Amino acid sequence: MQDSVYVIFIAFGCIWILMGAVAVIALLKSEGEDIRFGKWGLTVAIPIIIPIIIALIFGMLHH
Repeated sequence: MQDSVYVIFIAFGCIWILMGAVAVIALLKSEGEDIRFGKWGLTVAIPIIIPIIIALIFGMLHH
């Protein structure tokens, strides 16, 4: 029963990440911008993605 709490938490986290990505893409498309990720896009995205991955791995290993 305790595992279901973690599954729900991770599922909602994934839903929020997907909603954020879709919102950014929709915002860029509404302004007529091309969607491309350059050096600065990676500079912003990598520090956000790496801690999320580390936290998920940590949670998986210490379960």
